Amino acid sequence: MRVLMTTDPIGGVWTFSRELAAELLAHGCAVALVSLGRIPTGGQLDWVEAQVARWGARFRFAASDAPLEWMQNNQDACKDAEPMLRRIAQEFHADLLLSSQFCFGALKGDLPRIVVAHSDVLSWAAACRNHPLPASPWLDRYRHLVAEGLRRADAVVAPTRWMLDALAAHFPLPAETRVIPNGRTLPPFRGGAARRRQAVTAGRLWDEGKNLALLHTVSSPMPILVAGETEHEGARAEHLCGSAISLGPLEEEELLALFRQSSLYICTSQYEPFGLAPLEAALCGCAVLTNDISSLREVWRNDALFFHDAQSLSALLAELNNDENLLAHARARSHARALQLTATRMAGGYLDLMQGILQPVLVEHYVA
Repeated sequence: MRVLMTTDPIGGVWTFSRELAAELLAHGCAVALVSLGRIPTGGQLDWVEAQVARWGARFRFAASDAPLEWMQNNQDACKDAEPMLRRIAQEFHADLLLSSQFCFGALKGDLPRIVVAHSDVLSWAAACRNHPLPASPWLDRYRHLVAEGLRRADAVVAPTRWMLDALAAHFPLPAETRVIPNGRTLPPFRGGAARRRQAVTAGRLWDEGKNLALLHTVSSPMPILVAGETEHEGARAEHLCGSAISLGPLEEEELLALFRQSSLYICTSQYEPFGLAPLEAALCGCAVLTNDISSLREVWRNDALFFHDAQSLSALLAELNNDENLLAHARARSHARALQLTATRMAGGYLDLMQGILQPVLVEHYVA
């Protein structure tokens, strides 16, 4: 199977795409990965070079700063990248498109198309704001791009049932939908610094969905470290972390090292369709403390500790700081749950879906 994938290098979509591409390659597929939105970082390009060295012609990569649907200049979304995608699909002899952008569900041609719904602006606004987004040409374009991509897609995948239902509340979906939880595999860890009694959180700090303002009123007996970008397209995180220590953006290895040195991961999000950072932290041995929202209940079941506000988070931090056995138990439960959410399991779900979509196409081809 030859799969054309789209991704972006801005957040967890890149990690998802990298994990899935690596698994598909290991299962014998060929993958052409196209990154959009902005130029990848040096660390991301290092991963690309490693895949080229390992897989040769079975892996191809291209990058463009063509805008994404949710960006302010979305009048150029889709149309800027579509010629490149169609050219690569033809040159690569792609059997199927797996897109992490909604609009490419409407890519011209007869290539079967799967859209992965990592998040969307309308469900984000419903979770984060008490009023609808104001009408604007940008929002009209976004609605149109998403609706057309979903209407013409062969299937839509979301990482949680919550995300799939939230998307369906705003847009009609195709008949074929799947919930396939995200998965993560971490490289082997060989020793390192001793684990400290400290909490960490990470993500796009400029995104109000991350709800980092909650930390401003949290009382913690242990240090709270915050890693992530503070600005994007005019959105800025300013004085949101209170007494927490802001570390700025970290490369992946730096972030994983921080997780391995920490005891707790705090997920303050009020909008989090899945959340890869808590998963990574749990794989590194952190107990997961998370805001009590439906999507994170779905992901973590009873294997994280849930809070409702700054007061209940403060109480949890104090309790865990004072009870070493309780902290150890919380860490073990989060780690055990994280070990179930593997990249291999995720890839199995996608392979099953892709083979099901391609089977009628292959039958028609051979009959003809």
